[in-house]
Amino acid sequence: MTAVTIFVISIAYSNLIEHFPGGGGGYLVATKLLGEKAGVVSGCALVVDYVLTISVSVASACDALYSFLPPHWSGTKLLAACAALLFLLLLNLRGVKESVTFLVPIFLAFVALHVFMILYTVGSHLTALPGVFKDAGNDLSGSISALGFAPVAFILMRAYSMGGGTYTGIEAVSNGVGMLREPRVQTGKRTMLLMSTSLAFTAGGILLGYLLVAAVPETGKTMNAVLLENLYGGWGSSGKVLVILTLLSEAALLLVAAQTGFLDGPRVLSNMALDSWVPHSFSRLSDRLVTQNGVFLMGVAALATLIYTHGHITTLVVMYSINVFLTFSLTELGMARHWIVHRSTEPRWRSQLAIHGTGLVMCVSILCVTLHEKFLEGGWVTAVITTLTVALCFRVRRHYREVGESLKGLEKILEAAPLAGEETRAGRIDPKAPTAVLTVSSFSGYGLHHILAIQRLLPGYFKNFVFVSVGVLDSGNFKGSDAIGHLETEKRAHLDKYVAWARQHGFDAESRLALGTETIEVLEKTLVELSREFPRMIVFTGKLIFKEERWYQPILHSETANSLQRRLQFNGVQVVVLPVRVY
Repeated sequence: MTAVTIFVISIAYSNLIEHFPGGGGGYLVATKLLGEKAGVVSGCALVVDYVLTISVSVASACDALYSFLPPHWSGTKLLAACAALLFLLLLNLRGVKESVTFLVPIFLAFVALHVFMILYTVGSHLTALPGVFKDAGNDLSGSISALGFAPVAFILMRAYSMGGGTYTGIEAVSNGVGMLREPRVQTGKRTMLLMSTSLAFTAGGILLGYLLVAAVPETGKTMNAVLLENLYGGWGSSGKVLVILTLLSEAALLLVAAQTGFLDGPRVLSNMALDSWVPHSFSRLSDRLVTQNGVFLMGVAALATLIYTHGHITTLVVMYSINVFLTFSLTELGMARHWIVHRSTEPRWRSQLAIHGTGLVMCVSILCVTLHEKFLEGGWVTAVITTLTVALCFRVRRHYREVGESLKGLEKILEAAPLAGEETRAGRIDPKAPTAVLTVSSFSGYGLHHILAIQRLLPGYFKNFVFVSVGVLDSGNFKGSDAIGHLETEKRAHLDKYVAWARQHGFDAESRLALGTETIEVLEKTLVELSREFPRMIVFTGKLIFKEERWYQPILHSETANSLQRRLQFNGVQVVVLPVRVY
């Protein structure tokens, strides 16, 4: 059942990559196919899930290491787990490239040692296979006779649901498609196939190995450690070395798995920031400081979960499984709904609906059984944390909407100086003349406020205005080439209005438009190139100033202007930040 589930979910997510080639994973799918509320639930579940991915991986790594260490050292396991997590946090704060480069060789050692272990286990116990199957059948028949079919089925379902940690990485691939090499869709699907095959082979091979060598739980040891000792116990000192090397490779690979949380957690926050669910500053992954803030947030939260659970892997896996299958369920529901709604135009809708419908049933089953079985053993903590995170996201979005409402007073500028009449200036502007470059979004009083503020600040100095805008490809519009074309047309229409307004009021004006997934990065590149064309230009951008300062306002608002100013000034471009009052 575990192997089948791996392949079903992987196939479903491969189809998801085709439909959402820009990445975004479960958050984007739920937002586009089920609505914003489902999207924010999926996004919050993913963020909490990536935090737990870090803590589960680190705790599991320590369990593997302490399986061959002296038993009296077990009291230091939690301290070791916290130290390992802090090491990974520092590694990621230095930079993602350095951390990945450091950990990649570990994967090769893990594959070699575990492929050998599985093949040697099956090969050396090949004659025992019929007996294993017979014993398993007898156990099943005896259990059904003694307990009844329903209780045994529920026990099997519980065991099946407890394997939730097996699916680590499936969501991460679809979420991080944008990080893959071109062609990204083919690379993502190939990655999903290789990962699902290796997951199914490893999980299935190890479970079969437990039966073949009669491995049973032992205090202070993982089941893999018991399997290895039973397998290599008669090899003398070389067998002990092989056991230790295999467990070390497991621990090291689990630390690699922890990287999923550090890499994809900030990426989910970035996608949610574009939709105003979390502070907008999280959307700028190209800003090293912002990326480090996301990494720091994920690391500190994972450390808190380790300390709260005392590093107990059973509790952590329960907490992890709830959110990962909540996200899986919403994703499969969204895709199933998509194929039903578009069945008249999609010739493959029956086969695709069968895949996603099967995945939905599997994921919902695992989610329900886990919640029922383990709600009081850690499941309630995940439910409470996820609920509070969703509530916080709604509060953040409400704040952004309230600020937007308060800025509507600037629209009076449009009433006082409407866009009408003939343009008094036209033609290409003089690149050698003093030029004011304004970063704008939609045509509004907010943008015109900047023009009037510049004239009050330096009356008559600037005759040229260049309006620069960035079309952000977020979950609201990243659906394909048609949507991108619509976004470009809409942005260009707003820029044309700014240019027309400036020319009607006696200024020479032009505009520039760029598309991208990160506003600051694209703006920096565009403005640096523009400075070569207009050597006497000054960039003007705005910063909100609140009448009553609150502790959270700098977190939600002040970073964009400051970050752009810092980047451009480093490149020798002059930037002026204009205050915009908010009451």
